[in-house]
Amino acid sequence: MNNQQTWTEEIKSQNTLFSINFKEVWHYRDLLLMLVKRDYVTFYKQTILGPVWFFIQPLMTTVVYLVLFGQIAKLSTDGAPQIAFYLAGITIWNYFSEALTKTSTVFKDNANLFGKVYFPRLIMPLAIVCSGLMKFAIQFGLFIAVVLYFTFVNPKIHPNLWVLITPFLVLLMATFALGLGMIFSSLTTKYKDLVFLLTFGIQLFMYATPVVYPTSAMPTKFAWLLHINPLTGIFECFRYAYLGTGSFQPIDLLVSTILIGLLFFIGIVIYNKVEKSFMDTV
Repeated sequence: MNNQQTWTEEIKSQNTLFSINFKEVWHYRDLLLMLVKRDYVTFYKQTILGPVWFFIQPLMTTVVYLVLFGQIAKLSTDGAPQIAFYLAGITIWNYFSEALTKTSTVFKDNANLFGKVYFPRLIMPLAIVCSGLMKFAIQFGLFIAVVLYFTFVNPKIHPNLWVLITPFLVLLMATFALGLGMIFSSLTTKYKDLVFLLTFGIQLFMYATPVVYPTSAMPTKFAWLLHINPLTGIFECFRYAYLGTGSFQPIDLLVSTILIGLLFFIGIVIYNKVEKSFMDTV
């Protein structure tokens, strides 16, 4: 007797491990915008100063860096005004670190939502990366104000045409945070200890990235750490563009682009694999 069942229709995922269904993501763009708005409203709903914190946080951090790294450690800034140098690093590092931290727990944080309704899972990390752009835009405006001051009022820096590549630098940071975040988010569904490791790792990663120092200040025997860091080319290009200082070479940005593209590809593969079964492990 043949007990094998036959079906009139069989529903299978059309996605492969290497695919990103941009058409489906675009179809759910209203959901993406709603999630971005939700993140913004929820974060500042019960605060007194609201978005003013976007200005206070980088300013306070810059003051701490001025004292700690500028006056006490006396780290070089390659001749750039210290406040402009540190603010440049803080502005782009804040965006990257926050996007990576929030993206890395997207499966765990949204397990209940994922289990109730269908939508492209990629929407959630994309919403995190996009909502961070609002905060970045405000802090970037503060940085531009400092750049304009040191360009026209107290001329000490020399911006150049590389400023036109800023949108590409932001895209690279977003892609890097998204790719790395998807890898960690996928892994934390099974290994929850990685959340604590990532928090600690991001703090260490900041010191392996030229946030508070130029690449020229790195001892030769440790220079290889900067060369394998995808953020090095981005930070050096950003500072060179707006401050006119640093040892930026276009090849550094090319290397960063290749490394980030590779990590994003790996992140997509792992994310697509885990999203099909993560509800069993979260």
